[in-house]
Amino acid sequence: MFRYIINKIFYGFLTLFGVVTVIFFLFNILPGDPARMMLDQRENSEQLQNIRKKYGFDKPVFTQYLYYLNDVSPLSFHSDNKDDYTYLLEKKYKYQKLISIGKVTIVLKYPYLRQSFQKNGKNVSEVIKETLPNTAVLAIFAITIAMFLGIFLGVLSAIYKDTLFDRLIAVVSTFGMSVPSFFSAIVFAWLFGFVLHKYTNLQMTGSLYVVDDFGENIYIQWKNLVLPALVLGIRPLAVIIQLMRNSLLETLNQDYIRTAKAKGLTTFQVIRKHALKNSLNPVITAISGWFASMLAGAVFVEYIFNWNGLGKEIVNSLNTLDLPVIMGSVLVIASLFIFINILVDILYSWLDPRVKLE
Repeated sequence: MFRYIINKIFYGFLTLFGVVTVIFFLFNILPGDPARMMLDQRENSEQLQNIRKKYGFDKPVFTQYLYYLNDVSPLSFHSDNKDDYTYLLEKKYKYQKLISIGKVTIVLKYPYLRQSFQKNGKNVSEVIKETLPNTAVLAIFAITIAMFLGIFLGVLSAIYKDTLFDRLIAVVSTFGMSVPSFFSAIVFAWLFGFVLHKYTNLQMTGSLYVVDDFGENIYIQWKNLVLPALVLGIRPLAVIIQLMRNSLLETLNQDYIRTAKAKGLTTFQVIRKHALKNSLNPVITAISGWFASMLAGAVFVEYIFNWNGLGKEIVNSLNTLDLPVIMGSVLVIASLFIFINILVDILYSWLDPRVKLE
């Protein structure tokens, strides 16, 4: 098990290395001067020169790429030469010196995602720290609704195979998978937040944290979570229903299930004790994939409902060409994908003993 986890982590780092490489070269072929983006309308020749020197924008692209790798790596190398790229010498960023070899210092730090071009030099890590929890809350509620409701309806659909109920569930699932998220968000916001507002008491837009009328106190508004969570959970709900139904039907045709029925167990007992656990593998795969996708793919939902999450921040950063925020957000999302996939692979071994980690 330990060797398996180490191997997964190693390949995860290789994947992240590829993601970092693609991100850097993709955004560095875009037209525009990063130093001018950071200074906006306040630039002069001396400020531009200082910014380019400080962040290494005056170096060749490959050298900038090495600097970026050095930034995002927890273990990095830094020169004591003041004419070099020396952001880490500033007091704004915490680091721990490990060893000095000549003029080179090896330090241990959190991955440095650089500073926003548009937020007065605010660290990208702070921007993500402020927005990612809101997206995580939204994704957790959405996938929880989709998971429990999807498994329940999928089991019922398998039990009542080829009945009117089964056909109705199939139609609803197909419709849920076909409708784009942005269209569902608009319809839900208009219907439940405007037309039926006096019955639902839900708003068309709103985030998790709301400032009171006096602008002093911040409080949690849980009702603002309902509509975006339902919209975000529609598509994974439809997928989970069909996966659960098909997987359970396949499991119920196995020999050991027929043996269990021959021993006098009821259908409910057979499903609860034997069939359900062995039918969850494809469902777990779908849940893990959709949860990771929600952290990245909630862009339209967050933007339409004005939910202050990472997706909305990415859209705003694209509009303002705030490249460090976009690059850092993509890197964080990729890391979450890899982490979740490792957890799912380990979970497989518990759900199905036939899965050999070796």
